[in-house]
Amino acid sequence: MGKDVIIALDFNGEDAVYGFLDKFRDEKPYVKIGMELFYSAGPGIVREIKRRGHKIFLDLKLHDIPTTVKKAMAVLSALDVDMCNLHAAGTIEMMKAAIEGLVRADGTRPKLIAVTQLTSTSEERMQKELLISATISETVVKYAQNAKEAGLDGVVCSPLEAEMVKAACGKEFMTVTPGVRFADSDKGDQVRITTPARAKEIGSDYIVVGRPITEAEDPVKEYRRCIAEFVD
Repeated sequence: MGKDVIIALDFNGEDAVYGFLDKFRDEKPYVKIGMELFYSAGPGIVREIKRRGHKIFLDLKLHDIPTTVKKAMAVLSALDVDMCNLHAAGTIEMMKAAIEGLVRADGTRPKLIAVTQLTSTSEERMQKELLISATISETVVKYAQNAKEAGLDGVVCSPLEAEMVKAACGKEFMTVTPGVRFADSDKGDQVRITTPARAKEIGSDYIVVGRPITEAEDPVKEYRRCIAEFVD
């Protein structure tokens, strides 16, 4: 399974996105389109970025009743995205319905991954506010096992949990890990984080990097730094 760096396009409008992507003359980075950008620019920006030759992870984290998620996933699949996601907390039945919705007429579908616990969630908050009495590690592994049982390709998890997910679900089960910062970067609002180099050692398949690249003075340089630490 190949490794890759996914850039989180956390911008609030199309002009900012295209201006950022235009800086990359020699590369076509894998990019993530999240809620802010999708809700402000709509499906058209997905089509345009795909037309430009980028792979796309559409990060909308669906979580609803199975029928609604199935129908929504069919719409997202038609946008020709390469990966999308949902919340594992929505149950195995919901995740199975999502896969049914994603499968296109020709039998292909985007990769589907499940969010275990957000990287901004600490164990203390999870237990006190969500009333989940297990440890965060136990919760992440159980959610990952549910996702595998449902037929998903992998999970979104902290890089700190990628190793245990692989141990529980197998090496071919994908781990997509946000919460990655360079050793000399500000951690922002992330709690469970690590560096690209450490994420590689742990076994992450994809890392999602936002502000350390998008807010850098030289985004291309920082993207290449990520590639060097994580992929090469």
